[in-house]
Amino acid sequence: MPIRIPDALPATSVLQQENVFVMTETRALNQDIRPQKIIILNLMPKKIETETQIMRLLSNSSLQVDIELLRVDNHKSKNTPSQHLNSFYRSFEQIKDKNYDGLIITGAPLGLVEFEDVTYWPQVDEIIQWSRTHVTSTLFLCWAAQAGLKSLYDLPKQTRSQKLSGVYKQTVNPGHDALTRGFDDQFLAPQSRTADFPVDYITANTDLIILAQSDASGAYLMTSKDRRQVYITGHPEYSASTLADEYHRDQVAGLNPMLPINYFPNDDSSAVPKASWRSHGYLFFSNWLNYCVYQATPYDLKDIEPSLD
Repeated sequence: MPIRIPDALPATSVLQQENVFVMTETRALNQDIRPQKIIILNLMPKKIETETQIMRLLSNSSLQVDIELLRVDNHKSKNTPSQHLNSFYRSFEQIKDKNYDGLIITGAPLGLVEFEDVTYWPQVDEIIQWSRTHVTSTLFLCWAAQAGLKSLYDLPKQTRSQKLSGVYKQTVNPGHDALTRGFDDQFLAPQSRTADFPVDYITANTDLIILAQSDASGAYLMTSKDRRQVYITGHPEYSASTLADEYHRDQVAGLNPMLPINYFPNDDSSAVPKASWRSHGYLFFSNWLNYCVYQATPYDLKDIEPSLD
């Protein structure tokens, strides 16, 4: 089944060129089906790129997915045209009385900024708390995972002394959780963060279940017991070139970045990198949609029960 997105959204033409089944709003009017309603709070600077990356992964499902885009109110984006935001994004005021099957909160380039210094932190915190009563399952990506731990567990920011960047091998912990169904025992995942998620720290201060982790990068995939909140500390949505784009951007900015680990062929930053994590990304999003959203959500979204976590 397709993902349902606005006809004129830039991601529509990109995904159609990749033979992704995209249903435009015009065609969806003739469908008699209750789609899964997913809203994406996009905090990344290059919003169009991030929209496309996430929608690409959401498309690999037998479910029909109706996608809406959410922005932080009154926050001016430097990298996305205001016309695009005004055309395709909703404010929290516009959606706060609605219920959704799923919410995805993206990362943000705020790893070294304390929460109280983030201008829109109060709004992000409000949306996270709102999700407990209005969303069946919330997926936190990278910086959003840190934000979720702060909002829901009041955990202070843990910061690494050196940025973690590259593609890291993750190990699935023993068990048969639905979120890791079909995963290899070990898989690769992109990381790009200064936030730190030590396994011992997460275990000691939360009731989250850690489903996958790495000695080098810490906890990778975590979930609440009821799967109402799911945390990924990396970027399974990244395209093959995203880490390279970030590395070269930081070079130009004079930040002297470290070469991403296990990423460029032969560690040659002029070489074209290949994605080694794509199958994991597709499988994870498919599992999340199926087991955390579709099989857990009530038919009538007004019947969503509050999350106790």
